[in-house]
Formats: sequence, C-alpha cells, structure tokens
Amino acid sequence: MFIRMIRGALVRQRGKMFLIAFTIALGASLATAMLNVMLDVGDKVNQELKTYGANITVKPNSSTLLSSLYDVEDEGEQIETAYLNEEDVSKLKTIFWAYNIVDFAPFMKMAVTLEDGNEAEAVGTWFNHHLDLTTGESLDAGVVSLRSWWEVTDGSWIDEQNDPVNTIMVGRMLAVRQGWNAGQTVTLTGPRGSEEVTIAGIYDAGGDEDEQIYAPLDLVQKLNGLDGKVESIEVSAITTPDNDLAKRAAQNPAALSAADYETWYCTAYVSAICYQIQEAIPDAVASAVRQVAESEGSILDKTQLLMILITILSLIGAALGISNLVTASVMERAQEFGLMKAIGAKDYSITGLVMIEILITALVGGVAGYFMGFGFAQLIGHSVFGSAIEMKVMVIPIVVVLIALVTAAGSLPAIRMILRLRPAEVLHGSKT
Repeated sequence: MFIRMIRGALVRQRGKMFLIAFTIALGASLATAMLNVMLDVGDKVNQELKTYGANITVKPNSSTLLSSLYDVEDEGEQIETAYLNEEDVSKLKTIFWAYNIVDFAPFMKMAVTLEDGNEAEAVGTWFNHHLDLTTGESLDAGVVSLRSWWEVTDGSWIDEQNDPVNTIMVGRMLAVRQGWNAGQTVTLTGPRGSEEVTIAGIYDAGGDEDEQIYAPLDLVQKLNGLDGKVESIEVSAITTPDNDLAKRAAQNPAALSAADYETWYCTAYVSAICYQIQEAIPDAVASAVRQVAESEGSILDKTQLLMILITILSLIGAALGISNLVTASVMERAQEFGLMKAIGAKDYSITGLVMIEILITALVGGVAGYFMGFGFAQLIGHSVFGSAIEMKVMVIPIVVVLIALVTAAGSLPAIRMILRLRPAEVLHGSKT
C-alpha cells in the first residue's frame, strides 16, 4: 500500500517532481564540477605558473652567509670561489618529490671581452640538455622551457643535440649596439682564452638579460677555466601552498615532532623540496624565490575560494528552488493529507511519505547531476587548462551528503506546513 501511494504520488505530481529533479541536478552538476576542478586545479595552476620561471634557486653552501635556510634570499656576502659540480645537477631528479620538479638549469656567469674591446656578461647554461637518469627516466632540461616567455626575434634557440658548442644567443639590446645578426661569427675572450662563436639567435627578454650573452655551459666553463663547475641552479617545481606547518618547518625542520616532520617531508611544500635538494646535492643551499612561490600559493587559494563560493551559492539556489516546489506540491495535496490525518495517519507517517518521494526524486536528479557535472568539469579543464580533469572518487560521497542536506533544508518549510495542517480546515474550509 505504501509503495503504491508513493508510485501514485510520483505519477500524479510528475511535472513538479521533474522540476525538483532538474533543480537538484543543476545544483549537483555545479557542485560536482567545482569540486572536481578544485581538487585537480592545484597541479594545473602550478603548471601554468611554471611558464613564468623558476621558484627555487640552488647555490653553493659557502657562497652566501644565510640567516635562514629558506626565508632569506640573495642576502649576505658573496664568495666568488664557491661552485657546485655540474655532475650533481641531475641529482635533483632523485629526491622524494622528483616528479614535482618540472624543469631546471645550471648557470655560470663571467665577463667576456668583445672584438671592439668592450665587455659583456656571458651566461653559460643548458638550453635543451638531454639527460638519461639512473632511474631510467629521460628528459630535456634548460632555459628553452625555463625562459619560455623570451621571444627569439632573429634566428632560433640553440639546439644542444644538433648545434655545435660554439654557438651563442645574444640579447636584443647588446645585438643592436654591436650591430650583430643571427648567423654572424664573432670572437669572445675570457680569462682562459678566446673562442670564435656563431650567433644562433637574438632574444628579447624584456629585462637586464637583453644586455647579456647566453652560451652553452661547456663554452663558458672553458673560457673561464672552470670545467665541470656551476655557480647556481634554477629549479621550477610544482609546490603546495604554505601553511602553518610549512612556515614552522622553514624556520627549523629539526624542531618539528616526528609526526609533523613526516607530514611536512611528504608534502610538496617549497621548503620541503628545498630541504630534500640540499640532502641530494653536496654543499648546496636551496632557497625559495619567495615572490614566485607566494604568488603561486595566493593565486591557487583565491581560485579554490572562488570555486567553493560558486558551489555554496549553487546549492543555496537549489535549496530555495526545492523549497518552493515541495511547498507548492504539499499545498496542492493538502486535502489528501488532511484525509489521511482524519482516518488516523500520524504526522511522522505523512512526513515520511513526502520525504521518501522527494529523496527518490533527489536520487534521480543527483545521479544525472553528477554525470552532467563531470562533463562540465572536462569542459572547464580543456578550455582553461588544455587538459582533462581527473575524476576524484572522494567527490561522490561529498556530493551525496551535500544533496541530502540541500534536499532536507529545502523540504523543511513543507514539513512545517504538514505538521500544522488541520484536517477540519482543509476538508471543510477554515472558519472566518
């Protein structure tokens, strides 16, 4: 009997039940889309921000006198005789968070004398340096991707796999002043000799780099007499925004409890990655480029907050829509409920009947809304980030709970109306 009553009510009220299911589906779809994107957006936002350069700098331990391992950047007295070994650079990909390190490049700077007697700063680095790691991974690292916003206005980037070592890239301002063009041959003189080099390309960096020469690391090491040495390493890593634990760890990891240390070490905080880099590379100090790291965290936090607000507002809208539709349905069925009360039905029985009808409708709308929402998430992922959004299993129970709460909240006015309903009034009309 109870099942027949539910089935009959759903059939008779199918118009309103469809609207309730549709309202729930819209709320569930937005919640599903925003939650999936929010849980997957961290890596994607960080990947987008990696196009704006490195967020970690690695220098020799004795080159800078630091007051803090991570919170001080470019402070102290520089000791020019300190260097890192080039062969240690690949150890960056052996740390716990190796897969979060998306690019890196070593650097060596020196002053070179040009053919007209003037001096310029030459920067030795990797361009698209190929590495075959002990882990079996192969990758190309260097400034071609680390400085992806630079524009090559004449010629092309150096290709380390095909171009000879005696090729250079010249900054736009220096090239204009010297009258140089791509393909031209010039002579550079360093402390340990001279080299005839060919200009592979002219780049426009939009900064001080436009006055510099970028050359293969081997060439600058040879001119400087420092084979196998580098002054610094720039690292671009995907990181998790800092919280209180990360800030405490940045001050002194040794002061953390064992549980906090494990949590910090196994989370991709910039300080944790810096710490692990120092463990991997002998006599090195890794420090965060705070302007970049803090900007990444701020942008990610604001993006996630926006998505949470959209989810909350969509659920509030769904609750209001459900409230209006369920209340209208109860008003239309007032005589039916009045008759049920008159023949002995209890309030909880009638309320249970209505809630089961609404929950069945909510289940249909929620399932449809989940798949619609996942489709919306893919649309957002491909249009904004150019890649798919990963389906997060944990979103399913969250959406179920949210829809249940929204449905219950939207049904409260109708339940109150049922509880206040008087059989005599609805069956015979209220007295005036």
